[in-house]
Amino acid sequence: MKLNPRYAPTLAERYPIALCAGIVDFLLIIMGSYVAYFWRFGNWLMVDHYLTATLVIALMVVVCQLMLGTYLSWRGRQFFQQLGRVYAGWLLALAIITGLAVFLKVADSYSRVWLVMALATALGSLSIFRLVAFLVLRRIRMKGGNLKRAMVIEAGASAANLKSRLAELPEHGYQVVKVLQFEHAPEWLDALAAEVVASGAHELWLCLPLQEGESIKTIMHALRHQTVDIRYLPDLGDLPLLNHRVSDIAGLYALDISRSPMEGPARLVKRMEDLVLGLVISIVMFPICIVIALAIKLTSPGPIIFKQYRTGIGGKRFKVYKFRSMEVHEESSGNVMQAHYGDPRITKLGAFLRRSSLDELPQFYNVLQGRMSIVGPRPHALAHNEHYKDMVESYMQRHKVKPGITGWAQVNGYRGVTDTLEKMEKRVEHDLWYINNWSLWLDLRIIAQTVYKGFVNGQP
Repeated sequence: MKLNPRYAPTLAERYPIALCAGIVDFLLIIMGSYVAYFWRFGNWLMVDHYLTATLVIALMVVVCQLMLGTYLSWRGRQFFQQLGRVYAGWLLALAIITGLAVFLKVADSYSRVWLVMALATALGSLSIFRLVAFLVLRRIRMKGGNLKRAMVIEAGASAANLKSRLAELPEHGYQVVKVLQFEHAPEWLDALAAEVVASGAHELWLCLPLQEGESIKTIMHALRHQTVDIRYLPDLGDLPLLNHRVSDIAGLYALDISRSPMEGPARLVKRMEDLVLGLVISIVMFPICIVIALAIKLTSPGPIIFKQYRTGIGGKRFKVYKFRSMEVHEESSGNVMQAHYGDPRITKLGAFLRRSSLDELPQFYNVLQGRMSIVGPRPHALAHNEHYKDMVESYMQRHKVKPGITGWAQVNGYRGVTDTLEKMEKRVEHDLWYINNWSLWLDLRIIAQTVYKGFVNGQP
């Protein structure tokens, strides 16, 4: 077997920083417990049952972090992803400890002030430790230290996406030292091992399109005597990806290329957001809704509420509610004429309601029903879905989440009438970006931008 004389272990390989974090966590929890004990009782000498509880908490936290993979390598991971996993481990540990305390009937033996202080001090110290470690490692890496060298194999321009991010890689602990074009030739495969050795690479990244999947076997065989780590970064540039990730299904690895982000805890968080904010806004806006309802009834004949079927999550139809802004009229079956400037069907009051977006207020009832969200892609008429689904790529992917009253497209100027294909493409592009990047903070940001920019729009 040919060894790589230029291979040099990184700092993390010589000293596993992520694993050492477990020891630091254990010590910081004990320290936090002692600080809280002194603050509560004015004595550094901790009595036995408090010391026992401290050790149990410290061990439980470390074990839960191990279970969640917190102490695996941090290389290539975003800081807030790391921190989120740490907090999830703490919540799991606290749930287990609480259950044990109730089962053993020992909760009354401990000061609640001590417990809260100990947990707050320890968790705060752990967060600061991880932030400092992250910043120190990033600084070292930006100066060229503690980097894993990677050699890239591409076919044509299959590594274009990777090349566009070369400047970002050192921050995450990697450096591309060589890019090699793949060739279907025996002599190329024979020379590959020597190329890897000469590059001094720690890892080999195969950035090959899916149709070159069979070639991976030949590359693996050519490198069978090498110890370099090999990763496959498939070129999916031609595929419209939505919330893509790798999953483990019954022991099989699956590359998810189009999935909804609203699963598990995310679905619960999104629903709680809609219920809490939806209820508060509904109560606040109720007097305004009464005034609008009376004004509609007094100014034009017909119902107060306009109901129309729209497509919701999973492609299921639902009735959306709006204040009626048009005169009652008949439309041909399957044809919905979008409102336009100078549309004679729009009442004078309706024009004001549409420009101010007040006609959308009844949709908070849809939110409380669970059929819509406050933030999400705007629901389109069924006829518009049929019209655009074959004209705009990934158009129907919008329906992987609940439609919203406001959304990322709306706060970026793509609201109201979509009278051109380009406008609809831009709206869909923003909707898919929102689905790919959803978070509670993004929702709150969109809501804040909606309020800040006002509800006035250019709708006819």
